Amino acid sequence: MSPSIHPMSIVDPKAQLAAGVKIGPFCTVGPDVVLGEGVELVSHVALAGRTTIGPRTRIYPFASIGHPPQDVKYRGEPSTLTIGADCQIREGVTMNPGTEGGGMITSVGDRCFFLANSHVGHDSRLGSNVIFSNNVMCAGHVTVGNFVIVGGGTGLQQFIRIGDHAFIGGGAGVLNDVIPFGTVRDNPAHLVGLNLIGLKRRGFTREQIHELRRAYRLLFANEGTLAERVEDVAAEFAEHPLIHEILDFIREGGDKAICMPQDASAVER
Repeated sequence: MSPSIHPMSIVDPKAQLAAGVKIGPFCTVGPDVVLGEGVELVSHVALAGRTTIGPRTRIYPFASIGHPPQDVKYRGEPSTLTIGADCQIREGVTMNPGTEGGGMITSVGDRCFFLANSHVGHDSRLGSNVIFSNNVMCAGHVTVGNFVIVGGGTGLQQFIRIGDHAFIGGGAGVLNDVIPFGTVRDNPAHLVGLNLIGLKRRGFTREQIHELRRAYRLLFANEGTLAERVEDVAAEFAEHPLIHEILDFIREGGDKAICMPQDASAVER
């Protein structure tokens, strides 16, 4: 099926449109944009830059996708923005391409859902099945794993990492890395336990969740340093790959510290 373009939209003839693309009224599509099969621009969508959007992704009014990064160091380098398949990008969402200082690419995985007015900053890397609620502010150089949910009005500071299956409470100010399966809240954000509801919903077994909870208590207890506790937990849970996802995340490190519980005596009861 040939692309369908509303006569009140402006689509550069150099843009690449796959079969089944639907472009509603008052949209603009730049020359370096690539739209996969079945992509739909509902109306009033502005697509620019070297932006590639995967099949069946739907973009709603007043989204601004692929315009120059909001970075004073950007000098027009040919960076890119890549968005995966089956994403929902709601009203007023903004996403910017990468910069020379961050690898030249911003990327978003498949089946992600961006609620109204959320933002994905330059050089950020998002996995699949990510949900950004309304007004999430994701700064540049942020790494977000798979199946992460970020509550409304949350700020994600530049250069932080968020592990797979993490949950970020609404209105949080996240200044440090969030472990896989972790839940954080408040501003500044602190770790308050595991994302137990998310784990149950995604089919993790009772035994897996029980072992994750045991490991969590040991990791964030009062005794010793975090590095020492990581090695103790690694030895005790040698045959538990989910726990080693957390340990590997901590060992890899990053530009920021690990988000910790406010009170170790109240760790994950």
